[in-house]
Amino acid sequence: MNKTSHPDRFWERIPLDRMSREQWESLCDGCAQCCLHRLEDEETHEIHFTNVVCDLLDLDSGRCRDYPNRSTRVPACVTLTPAELDDPYWLPPSCAYRRLAEGRPLPDWHPLVADGEAVFLSAKGLRGRVVRETDADELEFHLVDWI
Repeated sequence: MNKTSHPDRFWERIPLDRMSREQWESLCDGCAQCCLHRLEDEETHEIHFTNVVCDLLDLDSGRCRDYPNRSTRVPACVTLTPAELDDPYWLPPSCAYRRLAEGRPLPDWHPLVADGEAVFLSAKGLRGRVVRETDADELEFHLVDWI
C-alpha cells in the first residue's frame, strides 16, 4: 500500500451521499477528463468527447487552478453532487464518481488504491493530449476516441 492509499477503503462501505467532504473530494483521481468539452446528441444522449479543456485546468497536475471559484468563473462548470449521479452518462466511463454510482469498483490506477502517478501511466490522464479552449477552433474538429 502506498502513502496515498486508504486502508479503510471508505468508498466501499459509505454511500456517496453520506461521504464527508474530504472523502468526496478524494474520489477525484485528477484525470481531468471531466474538464474536456463534449458534444451531446440531444436525441440519443450519446456523448462525444473532444481534446479541448477549460482554461482553468492546470495541465501538469490535472486539477483546477481556481477550484473554489470555478463555477463563478466558468458558469457551465458542474459542481458535482450525489444528485448529479442519478444518471451519470455524461461523465467519462472511468470517472470514480460514475463508477461508484453505477456499483462498479475504483480502477486499479485510482490514487486511493495506487501510486499517485498511476492515473497518468494508465493513459487516463490528459497530459500532452489536449488544447486549451482559447487555443481551439470549432469543437467538431477536436473529437477524440480515447476516452
